[in-house]
Amino acid sequence: MKYVEKVLENLKKQNPNEPEFHQAATEILSTLSPIVEKHPEYEAAGLLERFVEPERVVMFRVPWVDDSGKVHVNKGYRVQFNSAIGPYKGGLRFHPNVNLSIIKFLGLEQILKNSLTGLPIGGGKGGSDFDPKGKSDREVMAFCQSFMTELYRHIGADTDVPAGDIGVGAREIGYLFGQYKRIRDEHVGVLTGRGLTYGGSLVRTEATGYGLIYITEEALKVRSDSFKGKTVVISGSGNVAIYACEKAQSLGAKVVAMYDSDGYIYDAEGIKLDVIKDIKEVKRGRIKEYAERVKTAKYTEGCKGIWTVPCDVALPCATQNEIDEESAKTLVKNGVKYVAEGANMPSTLEAIGVFQKNGIVFLPAKAANAGGVATSALEMAQSSGRMFWSFEEVDAKLKNIMVNIYHNIDSAAKEYGFEGNYVMGANIAGFMKVATAMMAHGIV
Repeated sequence: MKYVEKVLENLKKQNPNEPEFHQAATEILSTLSPIVEKHPEYEAAGLLERFVEPERVVMFRVPWVDDSGKVHVNKGYRVQFNSAIGPYKGGLRFHPNVNLSIIKFLGLEQILKNSLTGLPIGGGKGGSDFDPKGKSDREVMAFCQSFMTELYRHIGADTDVPAGDIGVGAREIGYLFGQYKRIRDEHVGVLTGRGLTYGGSLVRTEATGYGLIYITEEALKVRSDSFKGKTVVISGSGNVAIYACEKAQSLGAKVVAMYDSDGYIYDAEGIKLDVIKDIKEVKRGRIKEYAERVKTAKYTEGCKGIWTVPCDVALPCATQNEIDEESAKTLVKNGVKYVAEGANMPSTLEAIGVFQKNGIVFLPAKAANAGGVATSALEMAQSSGRMFWSFEEVDAKLKNIMVNIYHNIDSAAKEYGFEGNYVMGANIAGFMKVATAMMAHGIV
């Protein structure tokens, strides 16, 4: 049995009932055979076994009291996956479907994503099955303070620097940071995505969405193409989706569809982003309100139908596995030419296979949505130096990072004989940096 196959088989045996983690490991390890064959010393050093096993997994209970005085207990997680190239870095996700398998799935992916930025940050992920939706500010504060009362023991500016993810926005980061500062009596860059008044960075809110468009723009550019006149479908309506829409529109694209967890809107005239921002950012409402306010729009219950909307560019920006094989085939049939992932692994392995088989330019999440963590690392740099860069400075650095990521994954794919396969390119380019560092550190 080949080394990669053996590692994957053992991983599944040792981690039963973790399908999401198995998916991420399969997607990554299956692309690394060309590297392992070139470097037999990796097998001798048990490199892959160490790569897929987190350095540390922290699980804890999170008790909190709601506004009616009722006590609730949620589960908290922090998976510190790999620190070979820098301190652990990765978001915290608050969502009812969070479990250990999903956190490990996201954490493994995060290692390579962070490596691709070219910045010195390792991979980690965390979160809870707490659902902030529908909770009062006081309830969210109570939960965040309880969560951080345990998490603070395991993180630090040079150890592990969490950020936000699904369900963890500016409000949650503020409460988490306040509790950390209260307990530790220190004001350091231990969380990113902080408010501008207490150590945050400009562009952080826009970063993942902008970065997604920057790398897609570069893929278009090298093919003598551009966003101008392109029809775009974007799933989601959070920060990533909103700012991907904003940047795409600024480059001449027409975004025609977006969604939230209830359903999707289609506006043939092009999404009016000011209305979306008012509904989602100001009022924290539901996207169906858009159709009530904009006469050219149609609202449809359920999310999956969004991928039946014909488009040139599809940007899944919501959650994992939202594009399955059936949806991928529909997108291809309706003429999609580019698919770039703004969410964490939103396409299933079968869907990716459909895109690649049909010659679609497919940019995987670990490359395409790295803008958020890249800007988080830029926030860390500003915190360390007690500096504050302008919007233009941070945006320029972000664009440069995303353009470099595209060319690095393109070059890696070509070097190993997989030209145009950016899943291979991203995994190879990201893994090589981590592998080289791990080998230098010895068996640790």
